[in-house]
Amino acid sequence: MIEPDMALAASLFEQLHALSFDGVGITRDTYGAGEQRAHSLMADTARLLGLEVRMDAALNLYLTLPGRHRDRPAVMTGSHLDSVPRGGNYDGAAGVVAGLAVLAGWIKAGARPDHDVTVMGIRAEESAWFPVSYIGSTSAFGLLSPQALSCRRAGTGRTLSEHIRELGGRPEAIASGEAALRPEAIDCFVELHIEQGPVLEGSGHALGVVTGICGSHRYRQAQAKGRYAHSGATPRTHRQDAVVALATLIERLQREWRGLEADGHELTLTFGQVNTDARQADFSKVPGQVSFCVDIRSRSLDTLQLMDSLLLKAAGEMESCHGVRFEWGPVSGSQPAVMDETLQRALHDAALAAGVQPRQLPSGAGHDAATFSNRGIPTAMLFVRNANGSHNPEEAMDLDDFAAGARTLGQVLAMRAGLIRPQNSAPN
Repeated sequence: MIEPDMALAASLFEQLHALSFDGVGITRDTYGAGEQRAHSLMADTARLLGLEVRMDAALNLYLTLPGRHRDRPAVMTGSHLDSVPRGGNYDGAAGVVAGLAVLAGWIKAGARPDHDVTVMGIRAEESAWFPVSYIGSTSAFGLLSPQALSCRRAGTGRTLSEHIRELGGRPEAIASGEAALRPEAIDCFVELHIEQGPVLEGSGHALGVVTGICGSHRYRQAQAKGRYAHSGATPRTHRQDAVVALATLIERLQREWRGLEADGHELTLTFGQVNTDARQADFSKVPGQVSFCVDIRSRSLDTLQLMDSLLLKAAGEMESCHGVRFEWGPVSGSQPAVMDETLQRALHDAALAAGVQPRQLPSGAGHDAATFSNRGIPTAMLFVRNANGSHNPEEAMDLDDFAAGARTLGQVLAMRAGLIRPQNSAPN
C-alpha cells in the first residue's frame, strides 16, 4: 500500500482554516471569495505536484494524474469546497484533500496508474447559499436547469448567473447544457466525506461505508397566514393565530413521523426555520403570519411522497380548524441514490487492510456522489468519524481517522485505476 502524503494533507487543512476563518467558524461562501480561495489553493497545490488542472463552465476543478492509457474511463474522487456560513473546516474539503494526498503519495513513489485519476473540486454543494441542490456536479453533466441560474444568493441578492460570471465562469454555456463530464468516460466516483451525524462516534467506528444517500423534498419559503389581532381583546374562538396553527401542525407531523418509522419507513423531517414578521409581530398581537421551511429526507422516493401527502393533508385540517391559510412557495429537492455494491465491498476490504473495521450506514445528508450515481456511474462514499456534528464550528475530525480513510480511498482508487491488482474477498 502506497501511503498518502499526510504532511501535505495537514498543511492543506491548516491553510484552508487560515483562508476561511471568519472569527466564529469557517465560511467558504458558494461562488464567493471563500470558496474561490479554497479552489485557488487546491489548483496551486495540484500544479506544484505536476497534475493537469482544468475548469469547466461552472468553475468545477479537475486535477488529473494522467494514466498510461488515456483512452480508458477515468477514475474519479473529490468533493465540494464550499461551506455553510460559520461551519467547520472538514465538511467537503476532506474529500478533496484526501484525493490530493493519495495522488501526492503515488507521485512520490513513482507510481503511475493505467487510467487517468481525477480529483474533482466541486462547486456549490451547500444549498444554504442558493435554493438549488448540487449546482456544481449537476452543471458538470450539463443538466442544471437554465431557470436555476436566475436564483438569488442568500446575503447578496444577486443571481447565480451573476456570481458565476464574476468569477470567470460561463453561465451561458451552463444554460445551453454544455457538459464537462460524460458517464461513459467515467469508471467510478468515490467520495470521502466526514460523517455529519453521531453514528460513527457513538459506535466507536473510525470509518463508515455508505449504503445509500437520502433524497429530499423541501419547501423553503412556506408561510402560514392568519390575521393580526389584539392579544387581550380577541377571544380564543375568534383568533386566526398563525403561530398556533403552525405549532399544531408541527406536533401532528411529529406523530406521523413516529408512525411511519414504526411501519418501517426511514426518514427525517425538519422545520429548520420558523419566523414571525419582525415588522408586524409584537408582544401584544395575535400573530397573523409566520414563515417557515420544511425539509423531508429519505432514501425512498415513495416515503418522501407519502410524508409530503401527510404534510399537506394535515395542513388542510389546520386551515379549517384555525382559520389560516398555508402557502408553500416553490418546491425543491433531490433524488435518492444507491451506492455500488462492488465498490462498497472494495471499501470494506481496503479499510480492513488499513487496520480499521468499518461500519455500514446510510447518509441522511445529501452529497454530490448522488449526482454521479443517478447518472449510472458506479459510485461509493466513505465516511470518516467526526465529533460534534457538522455545519457548525465544532467539527472535530481526528487526523488519524482521516489517514485511515485516505489509505482506504487510495487502495480502492489504485485497484480501479490499474495500479494494483484487486484481491477477492468478502466482508465479514
